[in-house]
Amino acid sequence: MADSLVVCEVDPELKEKLRKFRFRKDTTNAAIIMKVDKSRQLVVMEEEFQNISPEELRNELPERQPRFIVYSYKWLHDDGRISYPLCFIFSSPVGCKPEQQMMYAGSKNRLVQTAELTKVFEIRTTDDLTEAWLQEKLAFFR
Repeated sequence: MADSLVVCEVDPELKEKLRKFRFRKDTTNAAIIMKVDKSRQLVVMEEEFQNISPEELRNELPERQPRFIVYSYKWLHDDGRISYPLCFIFSSPVGCKPEQQMMYAGSKNRLVQTAELTKVFEIRTTDDLTEAWLQEKLAFFR
């Protein structure tokens, strides 16, 4: 089974985009949605969004296809502090083609390492992506 697992490389343009995204100075929520280009076996950028809430982001995700998301989230803590955690979200909806799920799952760790992210989450349905869900996940890192 391990022989059939395809691990996709990360597109060099996407690597540079992720590096710049990591050091952005804006103070709004932003996201990069990435997909696997099956023919080139590369993880590539699909779309970039500025000033987007988790709920708006959820509406941009396909319901039946996996996607990778890097999300810069403006988090107002209960004590008044503001932080900007960079989150990796793997959207792997129930009902995807198994081959597609394998390709995404096999490529996830390489992409996380390339983007140098530590806050890594997974959703199995796009409905899970809400502000409350994200804050619950981030609470672990306080």
